[in-house]
Parts: sequence; C-alpha cells; structure tokens
Amino acid sequence: MGGTFDPIHHGHLVAAEEARWQFDLDTVLFVPTGQPWQKPVGVSPAEDRYRMTVIATASNPAFEVSRVEIDHPGPTYTVDTLRRLRAELGEDARLFFITGADAVLHILTWKDREEVLALAEFIAATRPGYDLERLTERLPLARERLHPMEIPMLAISSTEIRARVARGAPIQYLVPDGVVEYVAKRGLYRSQPAAASGRRHDDQASS
Repeated sequence: MGGTFDPIHHGHLVAAEEARWQFDLDTVLFVPTGQPWQKPVGVSPAEDRYRMTVIATASNPAFEVSRVEIDHPGPTYTVDTLRRLRAELGEDARLFFITGADAVLHILTWKDREEVLALAEFIAATRPGYDLERLTERLPLARERLHPMEIPMLAISSTEIRARVARGAPIQYLVPDGVVEYVAKRGLYRSQPAAASGRRHDDQASS
C-alpha cells in the first residue's frame, strides 16, 4: 500500500485491514513515498511520514512499513518499487497493490504501466463516481489484474487533516493518537495554507 501518508489516517488503516481480510493477505506492507514524481511540492519530510506510519500501524501484527522508497534518492515510481519488492520477495510471492479507485484510473499516466500491471495485481478501494470500466477499455491487461474492493466509507482526507492543523482545529479521532502526538511534537502542517495543492492516491479515506 503506497502513498505519501501525509499524514496517515484511519481511512488508510481501514482500507488496509479490509484488503487483508477480503483477499486473505499474509501482510500489508505500507510504503511511504520518497520524492513522489506526481506530487513533488509541499510534501512533509520522508522521515516524518515514515515515523507516523510506523506509529499508526504498530498495533497490527499483519502491518509492516517499508523504507524501500524513502531510502531511494530521486523521484519514486511505482514500477521501480515493485521491481525491488519482487526481487526481495521472490517470484513465488503474489503481490497486490492497494490503492483508491481514483488513483487506479491514473495508471494510464504511469511509467511503464504494462509492467506495473504484470508485477502486481491491483486492489481498488471503490468510491462513488469512479468507473473502472474506463480503465479496462483502454488497458485490456487491467481487466484480469484489477480487483474492486468495497470498504466502509470514511470522509477523511490527508488534505483536510493538514488544513485542520493549519487553522488550529483538532484532528483527534481522524488519525491514531500516536500520530496526533507526533504532529504536535514536530509542529507539522502549522504553516501550510488551508487549501493544499494536488492530491495523490493517499489523500482520501480509501487510499
């Protein structure tokens, strides 16, 4: 499960646990992005995002956090991450990429999209208004590699959490308590404007 996780919130955790249960996954590996090529401006330091993800996932033994992207210099691409994970886990491992349905529709813009789909199957957390048929029509390989997943809908976004912190509003119950404490301790998001720039697939509850 990749994303900027800036910050990670309960929506991410619900989607991850639902994917683990629905698809009988052994482990959900959270992969905070290093320098994401589609969202290069205004992202918090990678180490902060990694630590928040570790804090948020610590209570679930099926959750792990990887440094595979944040320790990699330069822009990060999904295909490169999947290549590294495939080399690390071996050819017998069945890899799933958990993301939001809106992000899946952007696969057509990704680097080496056909190889991405060959390296991993996609679990797409469904949201109202997204038609995955558009993707499979334009990229036939996706039809057999894409699995829609219905999840409980939580109206939580990383964008809104950052905006709430910036204006002094509480974020308790939107993120795990440890993340609330970490954000306060580090003073994250306090100087950011209420309207954040572009979204990536981790911004919404189902990503």
